[in-house]
Amino acid sequence: MQKKNVLKGVLFVGIGASIYGMLATFVKLAYQDGYTTSEVTTSQFVLGLIGLLILNFIQTITSKKVLSSPSSGEVRNLLLAGTSLGCTSLFYYIAVQYINVSVAIVLLMQSVWFSVIVESFTTKKLPQMRKIISVLIVLAGTVLATDLVNTQIEIDFKGVFWGLMAAASYTLTMFTSNKLATHLPVFRKSIIMLAGGSLVIFLFLIFAQVGPLHIDSLKTFYLNFTENTDHIHAFRYSILWKYGFILALFGTIIPPILFNIGFPNAGLGLGSIVSSLELPVSVTMAFVLLGEKVAAVQWLGIALILFAIVLMNLPSKKESAVV
Repeated sequence: MQKKNVLKGVLFVGIGASIYGMLATFVKLAYQDGYTTSEVTTSQFVLGLIGLLILNFIQTITSKKVLSSPSSGEVRNLLLAGTSLGCTSLFYYIAVQYINVSVAIVLLMQSVWFSVIVESFTTKKLPQMRKIISVLIVLAGTVLATDLVNTQIEIDFKGVFWGLMAAASYTLTMFTSNKLATHLPVFRKSIIMLAGGSLVIFLFLIFAQVGPLHIDSLKTFYLNFTENTDHIHAFRYSILWKYGFILALFGTIIPPILFNIGFPNAGLGLGSIVSSLELPVSVTMAFVLLGEKVAAVQWLGIALILFAIVLMNLPSKKESAVV
Protein backbone atom coordinates (compact mmCIF):
# COMPACT_ATOMS: atom_id res chain seq x y z
CA MET A 1 0.00 0.00 0.00
CA GLN A 2 2.80 2.40 0.88
CA LYS A 3 4.61 1.78 -2.42
CA LYS A 4 1.37 2.31 -4.32
CA ASN A 5 0.95 5.69 -2.57
CA VAL A 6 4.50 6.71 -3.50
CA LEU A 7 3.89 5.84 -7.16
CA LYS A 8 0.62 7.78 -7.02
CA GLY A 9 2.48 10.77 -5.58
CA VAL A 10 5.17 10.58 -8.27
CA LEU A 11 2.50 10.46 -10.98
CA PHE A 12 0.64 13.53 -9.69
CA VAL A 13 3.82 15.56 -9.10
CA GLY A 14 5.12 14.60 -12.55
CA ILE A 15 1.92 15.68 -14.30
CA GLY A 16 1.80 18.91 -12.29
CA ALA A 17 5.41 19.75 -13.15
CA SER A 18 4.80 18.95 -16.82
CA ILE A 19 1.88 21.36 -16.92
CA TYR A 20 4.02 24.04 -15.29
CA GLY A 21 6.50 23.41 -18.09
CA MET A 22 3.79 24.06 -20.69
CA LEU A 23 2.96 27.35 -18.98
CA ALA A 24 6.27 28.99 -19.94
CA THR A 25 5.42 28.85 -23.65
CA PHE A 26 2.12 30.70 -23.16
CA VAL A 27 3.79 33.27 -20.90
CA LYS A 28 6.31 33.95 -23.65
CA LEU A 29 3.50 34.40 -26.18
CA ALA A 30 1.88 36.93 -23.84
CA TYR A 31 5.17 38.81 -23.56
CA GLN A 32 5.45 38.89 -27.36
CA ASP A 33 2.04 40.58 -27.45
CA GLY A 34 3.40 43.30 -25.16
CA TYR A 35 1.85 42.31 -21.84
CA THR A 36 3.85 42.95 -18.67
CA THR A 37 4.85 40.56 -15.92
CA SER A 38 2.36 42.28 -13.58
CA GLU A 39 -0.48 41.77 -16.07
CA VAL A 40 0.45 38.14 -16.74
CA THR A 41 0.75 37.19 -13.06
CA THR A 42 -2.33 39.18 -11.97
CA SER A 43 -4.58 37.57 -14.60
CA GLN A 44 -3.17 34.16 -13.72
CA PHE A 45 -3.80 34.50 -10.00
CA VAL A 46 -7.20 36.25 -10.21
CA LEU A 47 -8.73 33.75 -12.63
CA GLY A 48 -7.02 30.94 -10.76
CA LEU A 49 -8.74 31.97 -7.54
CA ILE A 50 -12.11 32.20 -9.29
CA GLY A 51 -11.63 28.77 -10.83
CA LEU A 52 -10.69 27.14 -7.53
CA LEU A 53 -13.64 28.79 -5.76
CA ILE A 54 -15.99 27.29 -8.36
CA LEU A 55 -14.40 23.84 -8.02
CA ASN A 56 -14.59 24.05 -4.21
CA PHE A 57 -18.28 25.03 -4.39
CA ILE A 58 -19.05 22.09 -6.69
CA GLN A 59 -17.14 19.68 -4.41
CA THR A 60 -18.92 21.02 -1.31
CA ILE A 61 -22.46 20.60 -2.65
CA THR A 62 -21.82 17.23 -4.30
CA SER A 63 -19.82 15.57 -1.51
CA LYS A 64 -21.65 12.87 0.42
CA LYS A 65 -19.71 13.63 3.59
CA VAL A 66 -18.87 16.75 5.54
CA LEU A 67 -15.56 18.13 4.30
CA SER A 68 -12.85 19.22 6.73
CA SER A 69 -12.50 22.94 7.40
CA PRO A 70 -9.25 24.67 8.35
CA SER A 71 -8.72 26.16 11.79
CA SER A 72 -7.79 29.84 12.10
CA GLY A 73 -4.19 28.80 12.74
CA GLU A 74 -4.11 26.64 9.61
CA VAL A 75 -5.56 29.47 7.52
CA ARG A 76 -2.86 31.81 8.81
CA ASN A 77 -0.09 29.31 8.11
CA LEU A 78 -1.37 28.44 4.63
CA LEU A 79 -1.76 32.13 3.70
CA LEU A 80 1.79 32.78 4.81
CA ALA A 81 3.09 29.69 3.02
CA GLY A 82 1.16 30.64 -0.11
CA THR A 83 3.16 33.84 -0.49
CA SER A 84 5.94 31.61 -1.84
CA LEU A 85 3.80 30.99 -4.95
CA GLY A 86 3.90 34.68 -5.79
CA CYS A 87 7.48 35.21 -4.63
CA THR A 88 8.86 32.50 -6.91
CA SER A 89 7.61 34.33 -10.01
CA LEU A 90 8.70 37.75 -8.78
CA PHE A 91 12.19 36.71 -7.66
CA TYR A 92 12.75 35.02 -11.01
CA TYR A 93 11.55 38.17 -12.80
CA ILE A 94 14.07 40.27 -10.86
CA ALA A 95 16.86 37.75 -11.52
CA VAL A 96 16.49 37.87 -15.30
CA GLN A 97 17.00 41.63 -15.20
CA TYR A 98 20.62 41.00 -14.20
CA ILE A 99 21.58 37.64 -15.72
CA ASN A 100 21.01 35.48 -18.76
CA VAL A 101 17.74 33.51 -18.73
CA SER A 102 19.64 30.22 -19.04
CA VAL A 103 21.55 30.99 -15.86
CA ALA A 104 18.33 31.97 -14.08
CA ILE A 105 16.71 28.64 -15.01
CA VAL A 106 19.74 26.73 -13.74
CA LEU A 107 19.55 28.69 -10.47
CA LEU A 108 15.83 27.98 -10.15
CA MET A 109 16.49 24.27 -10.57
CA GLN A 110 18.70 24.35 -7.49
CA SER A 111 15.41 23.72 -5.69
CA VAL A 112 16.09 20.05 -6.43
CA TRP A 113 18.98 19.78 -3.98
CA PHE A 114 17.52 22.47 -1.69
CA SER A 115 14.53 20.15 -1.19
CA VAL A 116 16.68 17.09 -0.53
CA ILE A 117 18.57 19.02 2.15
CA VAL A 118 15.33 20.31 3.72
CA GLU A 119 13.90 16.79 3.78
CA SER A 120 17.11 15.49 5.34
CA PHE A 121 16.86 18.06 8.16
CA THR A 122 13.14 17.52 8.79
CA THR A 123 13.42 13.73 8.85
CA LYS A 124 16.84 13.80 10.60
CA LYS A 125 18.09 11.21 8.12
CA LEU A 126 20.81 11.38 5.51
CA PRO A 127 19.49 11.06 1.93
CA GLN A 128 19.96 7.70 0.22
CA MET A 129 22.96 7.41 -2.10
CA ARG A 130 20.66 6.81 -5.07
CA LYS A 131 18.85 10.07 -4.31
CA ILE A 132 22.16 11.96 -4.12
CA ILE A 133 23.29 10.49 -7.45
CA SER A 134 19.93 11.38 -9.02
CA VAL A 135 20.26 14.98 -7.84
CA LEU A 136 23.72 15.24 -9.38
CA ILE A 137 22.41 13.82 -12.66
CA VAL A 138 19.48 16.27 -12.64
CA LEU A 139 21.82 19.22 -12.10
CA ALA A 140 24.16 18.05 -14.86
CA GLY A 141 21.20 17.52 -17.16
CA THR A 142 19.85 20.98 -16.33
CA VAL A 143 23.11 22.63 -17.40
CA LEU A 144 23.03 20.72 -20.70
CA ALA A 145 19.30 21.24 -21.30
CA THR A 146 19.69 25.02 -21.02
CA ASP A 147 22.75 24.88 -23.35
CA LEU A 148 24.70 26.74 -20.71
CA VAL A 149 28.00 25.22 -21.85
CA ASN A 150 27.74 26.95 -25.25
CA THR A 151 26.46 30.31 -23.98
CA GLN A 152 28.56 33.44 -23.59
CA ILE A 153 27.38 34.99 -20.31
CA GLU A 154 28.38 37.61 -17.79
CA ILE A 155 27.57 36.79 -14.19
CA ASP A 156 25.99 39.52 -12.05
CA PHE A 157 25.86 38.49 -8.41
CA LYS A 158 22.62 40.43 -7.86
CA GLY A 159 21.01 38.13 -10.39
CA VAL A 160 22.58 35.08 -8.75
CA PHE A 161 21.14 36.16 -5.39
CA TRP A 162 17.59 36.64 -6.73
CA GLY A 163 17.80 33.41 -8.74
CA LEU A 164 18.71 31.46 -5.61
CA MET A 165 15.91 33.25 -3.73
CA ALA A 166 13.48 32.03 -6.42
CA ALA A 167 14.79 28.48 -5.91
CA ALA A 168 14.38 28.80 -2.15
CA SER A 169 10.84 30.12 -2.57
CA TYR A 170 9.96 27.26 -4.92
CA THR A 171 11.36 24.82 -2.38
CA LEU A 172 9.13 26.38 0.29
CA THR A 173 6.09 25.89 -1.94
CA MET A 174 6.89 22.19 -2.34
CA PHE A 175 7.62 21.80 1.39
CA THR A 176 4.32 23.37 2.48
CA SER A 177 2.40 21.27 -0.04
CA ASN A 178 3.99 18.24 1.60
CA LYS A 179 3.51 19.20 5.25
CA LEU A 180 0.79 21.77 6.00
CA ALA A 181 -2.87 20.83 6.58
CA THR A 182 -2.72 17.61 4.58
CA HIS A 183 -6.12 16.61 5.99
CA LEU A 184 -7.89 19.42 4.12
CA PRO A 185 -9.66 18.86 0.79
CA VAL A 186 -7.20 19.81 -1.93
CA PHE A 187 -9.39 22.61 -3.35
CA ARG A 188 -9.74 24.35 0.00
CA LYS A 189 -6.04 24.11 0.74
CA SER A 190 -5.11 25.37 -2.73
CA ILE A 191 -7.51 28.35 -2.47
CA ILE A 192 -5.93 29.55 0.78
CA MET A 193 -2.38 29.16 -0.50
CA LEU A 194 -3.28 30.90 -3.76
CA ALA A 195 -4.85 33.77 -1.82
CA GLY A 196 -1.53 34.23 -0.01
CA GLY A 197 0.31 34.30 -3.33
CA SER A 198 -2.22 36.79 -4.73
CA LEU A 199 -1.39 39.26 -1.97
CA VAL A 200 2.22 39.32 -3.16
CA ILE A 201 1.16 39.67 -6.81
CA PHE A 202 -1.23 42.56 -6.08
CA LEU A 203 1.42 44.40 -4.06
CA PHE A 204 3.86 44.03 -6.96
CA LEU A 205 1.21 45.26 -9.43
CA ILE A 206 0.71 48.40 -7.34
CA PHE A 207 4.45 48.90 -6.79
CA ALA A 208 5.68 48.28 -10.35
CA GLN A 209 2.86 49.31 -12.69
CA VAL A 210 -0.35 50.91 -11.43
CA GLY A 211 1.06 52.85 -8.45
CA PRO A 212 3.86 54.72 -10.27
CA LEU A 213 1.35 55.70 -12.97
CA HIS A 214 -0.84 57.65 -10.51
CA ILE A 215 1.46 58.55 -7.60
CA ASP A 216 4.60 60.56 -8.36
CA SER A 217 6.26 59.79 -5.02
CA LEU A 218 5.84 56.04 -5.62
CA LYS A 219 7.23 56.41 -9.14
CA THR A 220 10.28 58.23 -7.75
CA PHE A 221 10.76 55.47 -5.18
CA TYR A 222 10.31 52.75 -7.83
CA LEU A 223 12.94 54.31 -10.10
CA ASN A 224 15.51 53.71 -7.37
CA PHE A 225 15.30 50.03 -8.31
CA THR A 226 15.17 50.24 -12.12
CA GLU A 227 15.36 52.72 -14.98
CA ASN A 228 12.83 50.81 -17.09
CA THR A 229 9.51 52.66 -17.29
CA ASP A 230 8.00 50.83 -20.29
CA HIS A 231 5.62 48.84 -18.11
CA ILE A 232 4.27 51.83 -16.16
CA HIS A 233 0.84 52.19 -17.76
CA ALA A 234 -2.81 51.35 -17.14
CA PHE A 235 -3.65 47.68 -16.62
CA ARG A 236 -4.77 46.10 -19.90
CA TYR A 237 -7.80 43.93 -19.11
CA SER A 238 -7.59 42.17 -22.47
CA ILE A 239 -4.99 39.86 -20.86
CA LEU A 240 -7.83 38.27 -18.88
CA TRP A 241 -9.64 36.76 -21.87
CA LYS A 242 -6.69 36.50 -24.24
CA TYR A 243 -4.26 34.56 -22.03
CA GLY A 244 -5.70 34.63 -18.52
CA PHE A 245 -7.71 31.40 -18.69
CA ILE A 246 -4.87 29.25 -20.00
CA LEU A 247 -2.38 30.87 -17.60
CA ALA A 248 -4.68 30.24 -14.65
CA LEU A 249 -5.45 26.68 -15.68
CA PHE A 250 -1.81 25.72 -16.28
CA GLY A 251 -0.30 27.90 -13.56
CA THR A 252 -2.57 28.24 -10.52
CA ILE A 253 -5.33 25.62 -10.76
CA ILE A 254 -4.10 22.24 -11.99
CA PRO A 255 -0.44 22.15 -10.76
CA PRO A 256 -1.09 23.26 -7.14
CA ILE A 257 -3.92 20.73 -6.86
CA LEU A 258 -1.72 17.93 -8.18
CA PHE A 259 1.20 19.00 -5.96
CA ASN A 260 -1.03 19.06 -2.86
CA ILE A 261 -2.10 15.49 -3.69
CA GLY A 262 1.29 14.23 -4.84
CA PHE A 263 3.88 15.60 -2.42
CA PRO A 264 2.40 14.06 0.77
CA ASN A 265 2.64 10.65 -0.95
CA ALA A 266 5.94 11.06 -2.81
CA GLY A 267 7.85 12.98 -0.13
CA LEU A 268 9.69 16.26 -0.59
CA GLY A 269 13.03 14.91 -1.82
CA LEU A 270 11.65 12.47 -4.39
CA GLY A 271 8.87 14.87 -5.37
CA SER A 272 11.30 17.70 -6.06
CA ILE A 273 13.38 15.47 -8.33
CA VAL A 274 10.27 14.39 -10.25
CA SER A 275 9.26 18.07 -10.53
CA SER A 276 12.36 18.55 -12.71
CA LEU A 277 10.15 17.32 -15.55
CA GLU A 278 9.14 20.98 -15.82
CA LEU A 279 12.35 21.81 -17.69
CA PRO A 280 12.28 19.17 -20.48
CA VAL A 281 8.58 19.79 -21.07
CA SER A 282 9.23 23.53 -21.32
CA VAL A 283 12.02 23.02 -23.86
CA THR A 284 9.88 20.61 -25.90
CA MET A 285 6.89 22.98 -25.93
CA ALA A 286 9.10 25.86 -27.07
CA PHE A 287 10.49 23.62 -29.84
CA VAL A 288 7.05 22.50 -31.05
CA LEU A 289 4.92 25.65 -30.65
CA LEU A 290 7.44 28.50 -30.84
CA GLY A 291 9.85 26.94 -33.31
CA GLU A 292 12.84 27.61 -31.05
CA LYS A 293 16.02 25.77 -31.98
CA VAL A 294 17.05 23.05 -29.55
CA ALA A 295 20.63 21.83 -29.83
CA ALA A 296 21.59 18.16 -29.54
CA VAL A 297 23.31 18.85 -26.22
CA GLN A 298 19.97 20.13 -24.85
CA TRP A 299 18.19 16.90 -25.81
CA LEU A 300 21.02 15.03 -24.05
CA GLY A 301 20.33 17.06 -20.93
CA ILE A 302 16.63 16.24 -21.14
CA ALA A 303 17.48 12.54 -21.47
CA LEU A 304 19.68 12.75 -18.36
CA ILE A 305 16.89 14.33 -16.34
CA LEU A 306 14.43 11.66 -17.41
CA PHE A 307 17.01 8.97 -16.59
CA ALA A 308 17.44 10.42 -13.09
CA ILE A 309 13.69 10.29 -12.52
CA VAL A 310 13.55 6.65 -13.65
CA LEU A 311 16.55 5.84 -11.44
CA MET A 312 14.80 7.28 -8.41
CA ASN A 313 11.73 5.13 -9.03
CA LEU A 314 13.42 1.78 -9.61
CA PRO A 315 12.62 -0.66 -6.81
CA SER A 316 15.45 -1.42 -4.42
CA LYS A 317 16.76 -4.96 -3.94
CA LYS A 318 14.86 -5.20 -0.67
CA GLU A 319 11.58 -4.16 -2.34
CA SER A 320 12.18 -6.58 -5.23
CA ALA A 321 12.76 -9.42 -2.79
CA VAL A 322 9.44 -8.66 -1.05
CA VAL A 323 7.61 -8.72 -4.38
